[in-house]
Amino acid sequence: MIRRLFLLPVLLLVPLLALAELAVPALQARVTDLSGTLDAAQVAALEAKLAAFEQRKGAQVAVLLVASTQPETIEQYGIRVAEAWQLGRRGIDDGALLLVARDDRSLRIEVGYGLEGVLPDAIARRIIDEAIVPHFRRDDYYGGIDAGIDRMLAVIDGEPLPAPSRQRATGSFDDLVSALPLLFIFSFVFGNALKRSLGQLPGSLAAGALIGGLAWLILGVIVWASLAAVAAFLLSLFSRTAAGGWASRGGSGMGGISGGRSGGGGFRGGGGSFGGGGSSGRW
Repeated sequence: MIRRLFLLPVLLLVPLLALAELAVPALQARVTDLSGTLDAAQVAALEAKLAAFEQRKGAQVAVLLVASTQPETIEQYGIRVAEAWQLGRRGIDDGALLLVARDDRSLRIEVGYGLEGVLPDAIARRIIDEAIVPHFRRDDYYGGIDAGIDRMLAVIDGEPLPAPSRQRATGSFDDLVSALPLLFIFSFVFGNALKRSLGQLPGSLAAGALIGGLAWLILGVIVWASLAAVAAFLLSLFSRTAAGGWASRGGSGMGGISGGRSGGGGFRGGGGSFGGGGSSGRW
């Protein structure tokens, strides 16, 4: 009898542990892959596209990939992520989130209050069904995300939002350090490809310029961007590693890098609000 009394709290605790919510990752990049689905080059390309759009338009769009949202539905987890990340500018609420739960075969577009007029539920559902799901059904996750992002950005671009502030965010040295793994891999992957097509020195110079531009978009500080460009130039110039080897290992090796800061460091939400607008889909 005494043993049963001791076991009772344990038995009651087991279902509660099973229902523990999936933690919301810290927002450190526009693209966060906790599922290891995307490789380094794919993450970098999406990050650069979203950073350039935010600089020009002001709206913040982010991508989050997880293996599963269980025990929650994707709608429940999506609104928790949106509320925690606060994408979009305060008072304008021009943020949007593309959430993919790969093993659940479900996805959702979460829309901030300020974009619900231009990106209503029906348009979000069309983007999911027409642009994203066909790729996902062929296991082309990057293609689907890229196509969906393109459609989302095109729709948002037509909304007359307030112009972005000309005062760029100032990245710290810690932001540069957190972005180094991405820039390191990116310089090897693209540096070797550029060297093969342009030659040793011109290809290395092009790689340095490319990495410097990406660092400028991510960090917004010319000093850090210049340092990243010089480092990428030197790495590319003296590297003899084949780009194919790095690219083939990118998908499996990016699990740790992608977990929360795959797209670079220093990115933060602007204080935007969400009310559950958007749409979900499956494939």
